[in-house]
Formats: sequence, C-alpha cells, structure tokens
Amino acid sequence: MATSGLLEDLIESLRCLPGVGPKSAQRMALHLLRRDREAAKQLGETLITAMDKIKHCEQCRIFTEQTLCRWCSDPGRLSSQLCVVENQADVLAIDRSTQYRGKFFLLLGHLSPLDGVGPKDLGLDLLEARLAEGGIDEITLATNPTVEGQATARYIGDIAAKHEVPVLQIARGIPVGSELEFADSGTLSVAFSQRTPLS
Repeated sequence: MATSGLLEDLIESLRCLPGVGPKSAQRMALHLLRRDREAAKQLGETLITAMDKIKHCEQCRIFTEQTLCRWCSDPGRLSSQLCVVENQADVLAIDRSTQYRGKFFLLLGHLSPLDGVGPKDLGLDLLEARLAEGGIDEITLATNPTVEGQATARYIGDIAAKHEVPVLQIARGIPVGSELEFADSGTLSVAFSQRTPLS
C-alpha cells in the first residue's frame, strides 16, 4: 500500500508500543485517520503532557506527577515494611489483591547482564541508601519467578543482609481454582517445598 510520508511516520511511531507489529500499527493509524481524529488529537496531547510531567517518585521510583507517589505519601502505610517489585503493574495488583499495608520499591525490570541491565539501572543504589538510613524492619521480595527475577531477588537479599534487614519472598505455588494435574513440574515442586500448616 502506497502511503504518504506522514502516514508512514505515524505507522512507524505506533510500532513502539509492545506487541504492535507493522500490520497492527497500520490498522491503528488508518482507524484514527478514518474514524476518530478528535480522539487521536486528544491522545497526542495526553501523551505529550504525560511524557513532560510524569516522573519517578524520589523514594520508590513509582511513576507519579508529584515528588512522592500516593503510596509513599500515605501516612496510613507502614514505612517499616518495603515490598520490592519489578513492574508498576505488580504494585497495582498487590495493592488490589492483598492486605499488604507497607510501602513499595519499583525496580522497573530485573538484572540482566546480557542486556546491559545492572544494579544501578534498577535503582538498587537508592534501595541500599534507604536501608542504610534505617527504619526498615522487613523487605518482601515480589520479583517474578524467572531466572532473572530470582537472581535479582538474591542480589537484593545480599544487600539487605549487609544492613541486617530480614527478607521474605512471596510464596509460589498452585493458583487458586486450578487442578494439580494441569500444574507444571516446577510449580508443583515449589508448592511442596513451601508447604505450610493447615489452618
């Protein structure tokens, strides 16, 4: 399909979104031009404003427009407890689905030397500085159960040990509502190694 230079630029720009290939980007661009130009203009303005105004919380690295995010500035949350997560979506999931009332620390990824992602890229120097200040009695690691997530968790565990801060890791196991026969061997193994008393 022959396209104008601006249309090509629009299609290529949309491809920066995760999971959007050339055909999806083309469909989106044509939809916006054909059917929803006002919404497209609003999207463009919102993107520009968001990119200019959203930054990282100075304490935990969660995205916010303020100096401190809503979790760090909430006086009802326990400053002595810190939950370390890889992604902001994890923060929202934990906040929505659990009774956790501590604060968070956002890594924005995991250690991956092959991809050039080291401790400083994850803000682990900031995390260590917070531990050195004192006042944190417990860290909960909620990194993903991948090789990189576990390596990141071990690295953070070593940092916490230097400052004598106890570290917990969220349990891994059989999802609620699933059946054992459909669980993979790794999940079953972890579920059995982290057995708890029947309550």
